[in-house]
Amino acid sequence: MTGLRSQLTAVLGPTNTGKTHLAIDRMCGHASGMIGFPLRLLAREVYDRVVKIKGAAQVALVTGEEKIVPAGARYFLCTAESMPTDRAPAFVAIDEAQMGADPERGHVFTDRLLHSRGTAETMILGSETLRPLIRRLLPDAEIVNRPRFSTLSYSGAKKLSRLPPRTALVAFTTEDVYALAEMLRRHKGGAAVVMGGLSPRTRNAQVEMFQSGEVDYLVATDAIGMGLNMDIAHVAFASLAKYDGRRHRKLTAAELAQIAGRAGRHQRDGSFGTVQLGQADGLLLDPENVEAIEGHHFPPLTSLFWRNARLDFHSLHRLMMSLDARATAPELHRGDDAIDVAVLKKLAGEPWVMERARGVPALQRLWAACGLPDYRRTGVDQHAKLVSRIYRHLSEGSGHLPPEWLRSELAILDNVAGDIATLSDRIAAARTWTYVAHRADWLADAAGWAERTRAVEDKLSDALHARLMQRFVDRRTAVLLRDLSVKDPHLRVEVDPDGTVVVDGAIIGTLAGFRFTPDPSARAGEKKMLLAAAERRLAREYATRAAALAGATDSDFALGFDGGMPPRLLWRGARIASLRRGKDALHPRVELDRSLEALTPADRAKAQARLETWLAAATAHHLSALTRVAALAPQLSAPARGLVVQLVETMGSLTRASVDPLIHSLTQADRRALHKGGVRLGVTHVFVAHALKPEATRWRLALWGVAAQVAAMPAPPAPGRVSLTVNPDAPPGFYEVAGYWRVEGSAVRVDMADRLARALHEQRLRDKAGGNAFVPDAPWAATLGLQPPAFRRVMRALGFRAAPGETPAFAWRGAPRDKTTGDAAPASASPFAGLAGLMGV
Repeated sequence: MTGLRSQLTAVLGPTNTGKTHLAIDRMCGHASGMIGFPLRLLAREVYDRVVKIKGAAQVALVTGEEKIVPAGARYFLCTAESMPTDRAPAFVAIDEAQMGADPERGHVFTDRLLHSRGTAETMILGSETLRPLIRRLLPDAEIVNRPRFSTLSYSGAKKLSRLPPRTALVAFTTEDVYALAEMLRRHKGGAAVVMGGLSPRTRNAQVEMFQSGEVDYLVATDAIGMGLNMDIAHVAFASLAKYDGRRHRKLTAAELAQIAGRAGRHQRDGSFGTVQLGQADGLLLDPENVEAIEGHHFPPLTSLFWRNARLDFHSLHRLMMSLDARATAPELHRGDDAIDVAVLKKLAGEPWVMERARGVPALQRLWAACGLPDYRRTGVDQHAKLVSRIYRHLSEGSGHLPPEWLRSELAILDNVAGDIATLSDRIAAARTWTYVAHRADWLADAAGWAERTRAVEDKLSDALHARLMQRFVDRRTAVLLRDLSVKDPHLRVEVDPDGTVVVDGAIIGTLAGFRFTPDPSARAGEKKMLLAAAERRLAREYATRAAALAGATDSDFALGFDGGMPPRLLWRGARIASLRRGKDALHPRVELDRSLEALTPADRAKAQARLETWLAAATAHHLSALTRVAALAPQLSAPARGLVVQLVETMGSLTRASVDPLIHSLTQADRRALHKGGVRLGVTHVFVAHALKPEATRWRLALWGVAAQVAAMPAPPAPGRVSLTVNPDAPPGFYEVAGYWRVEGSAVRVDMADRLARALHEQRLRDKAGGNAFVPDAPWAATLGLQPPAFRRVMRALGFRAAPGETPAFAWRGAPRDKTTGDAAPASASPFAGLAGLMGV
């Protein structure tokens, strides 16, 4: 197809951009077309889609082991290696063209990229990393970028038991895939398995289990990274390294992104992370890789693997010389010998091969035999023995393989007994003979043998699917449910460290704290029986946990508060109580969770007492900054004591304008004592600096929300956030208690507002020689995280006005006015009004 002129387009972008879908649409709009794919599984998937559009009579599937070519076929879906070169379709596309950088198969994709063309249109689909090479190698190509339809975000490391439904776990060895699937069967009830070595029939059956929701988890190799479309919400890596056939190495960010990109489909967002398998330190992605994957930014490819496609078949020596030829373009380089070249070089030393491989037809036949894939991964030496036997038959007599040989080989394979590994090995061997059967010139009855080899492969595939289900999918039987519905004292009850509840080997649900949740895979009718079973069988576990709670250390407890009301109290990460309004803000009431109703009254009383003790200590600790300020009162003057009272009432922050008279009355001793106690007399606010720390702020908001009986509020500001966009639904006083200054639609943390004001005045005085107007230092807007309009509003609130002219200059207008547009911070009517008295002020 080389030399044909056509429209040449390179469609580049990350996963889930619709590149393949676009190519299918474009192909179906032409009178004929061909697409080359990296996997036969993907070729088969697209073949099925195009058949629905065009009808089976017009669509062909051509892979190494499968050929469906109707007489009138106009649309060909192929693996890249199997793309026919004797046709001139109107449309041609190469999918995942960045595979040209793969050491093993790259030369095939590079050849198709350089030479395969449609008479009307050609599309090269691939990663954005191909862009510079496309520019240099194909200067006439139009490059189109496709953005990803959905967001892909990193969610860190998760325990196997915490993985969300619709997760695909990725490993890089068969042993690891099976081990993960085994663990998922025990913890989650089952998993489907997808590997490149599976036959299409087995793979489709496994994917159907996952797609239908029969299992919620999929364990796969990196074969899922090449465009296979499945309903995956999260991708979890069990390893970040693999053996690539030459060495064990870490995966690159681009390779990780290709796999992680399977998460999310069309406009549904996806996530990726790692799975923690009991290591002390969980497997984590480097921040640089995370940033690259989320932003789809990867180093561009600098070269592609290449092999001479213009082979010289006039002699064995000249054939090998042409295979060893080097590319003239610096962007193309010849890699190590692929297995077909390695087998040829091994056979070339055999005297009988040199004798028979004379003349163009004989050499072409030898080279075709060397192209037999090593499906069983036996290595060059073993594979060369098989190729040698095949070529011996092809080069003598009728030039066909003896049917009795194929018959005996298939008879050995036609056996469904054995375990998963045995069946997988037989399928790999069957794929070899399926490939052979599709070489019409190698067999006297190629069509008949193709049918027989396919029947054997399908039979083995069905048996493998059954074995995979038997081993990795745990379906509850009626016997187990019957056992759960009666009081059988012999049933063994276990609670795994992750909370999984197992009764006599069967998972019935999970226990978080004292809350039991039935296994989500159970049907509605089963869940009632599982709840009843848990109530009967977990009494001893509840008593054990109650004793552990009563004797727990403070580090076992935490405040669960992200804006939702009421705030929750957590024990070892599980909710066990909530905060309710008490006699005052510092003394909220502890209300035990309903899940603790399974405890005895005595155990409930102990749990209540332990939580109240912890809460009192935690409150004092997280409000210690305010406590220290309140303790300054005895050594202060009357105006300073008044200032302290108001600071404590407003939880550590108030506008300076509201206490200006008190500030003017402070003595130097007052100022020194207040500063030592953490009080900052800012330009716009008076605040307690340490009270603005993230955890202290979270506690202040939680206690304020309970005391004020707030129904809902935004989440506490994230650590490090110095500015926010105001949420109009936030309750009055929220931002003031959080330590932020509201300026129209924005809120700036009061300490940062004070730093900005002081820096501006220093700059104004420093630049006074240039006139009254000055331009604020550029980094300030970025430091505050404000867009220019919001920054200008803050400048106006600080007492500056925009100066005339094109540059964003400002001039001093006068003392800053209180531009807070929200409600004033809590004052005497606040739930915290009595806080000063409680602290002895």
